[in-house]
Amino acid sequence: MNVFPAHLRRRPSCIHRRHVALTIALAIAALGSISVAHAQNNTATPSAVDEANPLVGTAPLDQQALIGNAPPPGEQLYPGMTSPGAALPQSMTEAAPVNVNVDLSYPTGVATPYHYANPTMFGFTGGGGSTYGGRGAPVIMPVVGDWTVPPNYTPSYYDKASEKASPGYYAVDLATFHTRVELTATQRTSLMRFTFPASHRSNVIINLRRPGGDVEVVDDHTIRGVATSKRPQDDSDGPWFVAEFSRPFAGFGTFRADHDHPGFGIGDQDVQADRRTVSGSYAGAYVTFDTQAGEQVLMKIAHGHSADEAAQRLRAENPGWDFERVHNQARADWARLLDRVEVTGGTRKQRMLFYSTLYHSFASPRLVAHKGERFTDANGNVQVASYDRYGPVPFWDTGRNQITLLMLLEPEVVQDIMHSELDRAHERGYMDTSFHGDHAVFLYDGAWQRGIPFNYADVYPYLRKNATDPNGPRGYLAEYMQNGWISDVVPQGNPSPPYAGGKAGVATTLEYAWDDHALADVARRLGKTDDAQMFLRRAANYRKVFDPSVGFMRGRTADGKWISPFDPGEPYYNFMMKEASGWSTLWLVPHDVQGLIDLLGGRDAFNAKLDAFFSTPYHAKGICRDCTGLIGQYVQGNQPDQQAAYLYAWSGQPWKTQALVRRILAELYGSDASGYGYPGMDDQGSTSSWYVLSAMGFYPVDPSTPDYILGSPIFDRVRIHMGNGKTFEIVARNNSAENMYIQSATLNGKPWTKPWFSQADIANGGTLVFTLGPQPNKAWGADPRDAPPSMSAIRP
Repeated sequence: MNVFPAHLRRRPSCIHRRHVALTIALAIAALGSISVAHAQNNTATPSAVDEANPLVGTAPLDQQALIGNAPPPGEQLYPGMTSPGAALPQSMTEAAPVNVNVDLSYPTGVATPYHYANPTMFGFTGGGGSTYGGRGAPVIMPVVGDWTVPPNYTPSYYDKASEKASPGYYAVDLATFHTRVELTATQRTSLMRFTFPASHRSNVIINLRRPGGDVEVVDDHTIRGVATSKRPQDDSDGPWFVAEFSRPFAGFGTFRADHDHPGFGIGDQDVQADRRTVSGSYAGAYVTFDTQAGEQVLMKIAHGHSADEAAQRLRAENPGWDFERVHNQARADWARLLDRVEVTGGTRKQRMLFYSTLYHSFASPRLVAHKGERFTDANGNVQVASYDRYGPVPFWDTGRNQITLLMLLEPEVVQDIMHSELDRAHERGYMDTSFHGDHAVFLYDGAWQRGIPFNYADVYPYLRKNATDPNGPRGYLAEYMQNGWISDVVPQGNPSPPYAGGKAGVATTLEYAWDDHALADVARRLGKTDDAQMFLRRAANYRKVFDPSVGFMRGRTADGKWISPFDPGEPYYNFMMKEASGWSTLWLVPHDVQGLIDLLGGRDAFNAKLDAFFSTPYHAKGICRDCTGLIGQYVQGNQPDQQAAYLYAWSGQPWKTQALVRRILAELYGSDASGYGYPGMDDQGSTSSWYVLSAMGFYPVDPSTPDYILGSPIFDRVRIHMGNGKTFEIVARNNSAENMYIQSATLNGKPWTKPWFSQADIANGGTLVFTLGPQPNKAWGADPRDAPPSMSAIRP
């Protein structure tokens, strides 16, 4: 079946074979440029873009005390699940390595294509696929000699020492095939450079995934195809691809997997030399080059909603074959963004981790289409963007911290993100929710309170509809509105956790109460007094799942009885809690920390409970895959309690926050043998943003408010060039690993005794100066009048 337009078939090659000497020289020059950059890292202080290493986050922690009892047998421990591939900031297109065969299984339960420890490479992708990249198509693999049809890919061992990653660039040596692969990207295209050995059989294999599609060899240097997809909204770049090579290939053929023949061996594949078109599962093409040692073949690829659109994107963004030009432009784009934050001091590792986590903080939301470009909307319809259209925000993850970082650095991007979410609400009828909770309101309330212009009245009906329509995306909303809490069903036999079949009634109640508090503020600002009062009453619903007899948030059955037995140290996936234990879930009241203090019996009792949280050993019977990165019961590797270290600011002991934040930064990021380990999944920039914000010295416990809670900066000086053109500077005097405690502070030259500040304090720029010391100043920030705002008033 030929599904391709006639005018795009078989155009003659205009690319001639390069001279061997020239290609070897280019290869040496490319390697030399990497060596020079590496040498510069060892002499002068590197620039921000040189400090960033995308390999950070691809490995898990490796100290058992920090891991707990994860993972279950037969599974891999969660790393950050970040990608080391080449991409532009927030781009949908990424040229990325694939060392996990997700066509066979998801070793971590998520379709992520790369795990640092894996020793073999299956291929590379150049865009397309969903957020985590594991479904990206087509898969591209240079193979010298024999090869096999996917899903039995022909992998290669690769030399970890040769693996290099920097913003906009990735390179690795495939040891099995004596071939070097280099990747870079533009906004819509990927460019790959293969340096082959001497061989008459230097192949490049290109295949779609299991759902398959159609592939055609157009001429002696062009391949194109269209992927079959059951979810077109996942292919916002379009299902078509066009791949072009820098020189004619000497031979070609096409293949597909033949699922009509069960079993393995002869008969389970269809491969034909010189055949130009193929359709089916794993449909693909192979091309063969006759290469001399060091000879290079380049391939560029783009996706689109048609073959014409993909080809046009190649012509517009990636004309010619100048790999270094494309790489340098990608590097420059990243440099402009990373340079918005300047840090001085700290160790080399701290600077590397800082800029690497800042890099990963821009993983989402993905830019779907620039203004004037086509994209696929939430209903699978192709539209033309009237502004820069972004993909969905993963609100349960990045809605807690990363959106605040974007508000500081890129408020104009936040405006486009808000517009994108509003238009998706128009298309779907409801506002996006993302996994659990209903946190889109954090984006709008937080942006409004930070002075970012938007027509907030337009979005309010959708935020309100989410919170009041039982047929909408808030699960169990009718029960929540009737009772003020959500019950759980005790599983038969009350099995040991984790249990994935429940309603997460406690966690859902807490998250909805938090959402309602933010929604009350939006309603108040719009003059909708009745709504504001209704949502404010609902914001106190967290109290209805607090059991004073045990001192924890606790599940209830439909008749209102407390669920028994109850062990706050056991982690659950959906029974009562959400991917967390009772210990972790207790602190999920960011909008009313003072109210939680009151529930627990006042400041002293609250501090004792929080102390116990960080010191009680983790001895859970159930295995929680997400519960890694441990300090006592605290779990840095997942979202529910990541704000907990900062809660001492409300209870008069901010010095404990200062010590804990320093410990988390030092022990739970990069403390493994590779130096790239994360405490758990990054979740599209969330765990990375925690590091960035905390390393600078502050954190937004409740992103829907304009407030930032102070920790302890690890750098001597931080200069934040905010998106409004102003500069906010943080200075840490006497800073060292031992001097972590704030002795005193000034803001714009005036004494500052509060363990927090607000957006209004820095809106026009400013300088916050800390004097640090080796012992805590227990009086600084301890006055109840200096505590951060909270829904509940401080009791006299």
